Amino acid sequence: MTAQTSRQAARTRQVRVTVNGRQYEATVEARTTLVDFLRAHLGLTGTHVGCEHGVCGACTVLVDGAAARSCIMLAVQADGAELTTVEGLSRDGELHPIQQAFIDRHGLQCGFCTPGFLMSVCELLQHDADPDDEAIADALGGNICRCTGYQQIVESVRLAAAKLREEGGSS
Repeated sequence: MTAQTSRQAARTRQVRVTVNGRQYEATVEARTTLVDFLRAHLGLTGTHVGCEHGVCGACTVLVDGAAARSCIMLAVQADGAELTTVEGLSRDGELHPIQQAFIDRHGLQCGFCTPGFLMSVCELLQHDADPDDEAIADALGGNICRCTGYQQIVESVRLAAAKLREEGGSS
């Protein structure tokens, strides 16, 4: 093994993850962020890159069921984890009730921040089937939208919660 090959091997890591129910294995540079891994290595471009500092929430995904900022998490930190991205919400071409609620209540404008909001709401509704406005505000507090006044987003969350309760399911 040459010195260059040795240095390159030291900079790369093997990552095994389950994303949206499908298993993946890849070799990545140790410094690769999770959002870059999802977008560039797996072709899952629904997770958006916004601030790259974990502030805007556009890159939010679920890691073992918990909302996480994928722009400040390394892909190697997700090794062995189960990830859900916005692409994993819909099933068999049917929108998830959270996605449909955002459409029905106009909880999106340009759509850039929407994937992060959807994933944050997904985590909230997994733990609280009937959140009050304070719980909704707390769950959405890490997501920024520059287009709306947030009222339609809150209304979308209320509608999604009601739809999920009617279905008797969880997000």
